[in-house]
Amino acid sequence: MLETERLILRRWRANDRPAFAALNADPEVMRHFPRRLARDDSDTLIARLQDHFAEFGYGFGAVERKSDRALVGMVGLANARFDAPVCPAVEVGWRLARPFWRQGYATEAARAWLDHGFGTLRLPEIVAFVVPANAPSQAVMTRLGMRRDPARDFEHPALPAGHRLRAHWLFALERAAATELSHACDSG
Repeated sequence: MLETERLILRRWRANDRPAFAALNADPEVMRHFPRRLARDDSDTLIARLQDHFAEFGYGFGAVERKSDRALVGMVGLANARFDAPVCPAVEVGWRLARPFWRQGYATEAARAWLDHGFGTLRLPEIVAFVVPANAPSQAVMTRLGMRRDPARDFEHPALPAGHRLRAHWLFALERAAATELSHACDSG
């Protein structure tokens, strides 16, 4: 479990399932994903996320707001293990329910996970993937100090050729750069 000023970043609980299913069924939340998820698919996703945590000690976890214990969404680190030149890699990612957009929660939670990834896990690099149309997520990546690496952009192998979401941009942050950024923030 990680904590920030406003958030608790934790593993999944059974009572998270209804709110997470609502988030995954929301067409606006899922517009940059191949499809919305039915309740069973959402529950299966939580099971896969829990398995990742069990295997690696980190993953995409639940984000809970401290003030009212509301489930904001999910944020975390995960091993990207699909067939693409950028893999294997550890990615940071997020998916928040619409009522929690534009409040800095994605950046706050992702920053905590980056700190954990570089500090505790000693990862050399963390990446993030985004479809070109997803400007809000690109803005979060930029606020985190991540930089786009066009040489590592890729076509997602899980989507058919010509699919509107097949092209993915890669943003990356190396531990050394994250440390410099942290020191600059501390002294400024």
